[in-house]
Amino acid sequence: MTNTNADTGAGATASLSRMADPGRLVPELSEVSAALFRATGNRSVPRTTIGLVHLRAAQIVHNTYLTILNTGFLRKAGETEERITAVSSWQDAPYFTPAERAALALVEAVLQPAPRGTERVGDELYAEAAKHFDEKALATLTIAIGQINFFIALAVIGKPAPVTSLADRQWD
Repeated sequence: MTNTNADTGAGATASLSRMADPGRLVPELSEVSAALFRATGNRSVPRTTIGLVHLRAAQIVHNTYLTILNTGFLRKAGETEERITAVSSWQDAPYFTPAERAALALVEAVLQPAPRGTERVGDELYAEAAKHFDEKALATLTIAIGQINFFIALAVIGKPAPVTSLADRQWD
């Protein structure tokens, strides 16, 4: 499908995604997606922390679909507007716990290029995350970062319509 992006006046939005619903084209996608949600839903990492990480990832890659979707998830979970808004500037915002800060630093390190000659996730950052998350939680957080990266590819390439709920129509 083609995204026409025809401007029909004030407040107009694009009505067509760039590609057909990949879940319809590749039915196995629902199994992969469900497995990732089960893996990250084991309660070793607070769902809010995972939501914050996913929102930050969406912001880093400048993807409206994932930003709106994850903002919607956080609102439904009862997160404050201050915390949601401050995710983009979490380093100097007073709203996040040390564990959340470690998780946000980890997703930034994974998604942003490292300075030449350095690792993206250095030993110091790993040690900081390990101070706040036990082995299972750190593995779960790592999977959550992989999960959002999986969906980043679909969102950036396919360009689904921005929605606040997965129940809403995303793909034309």
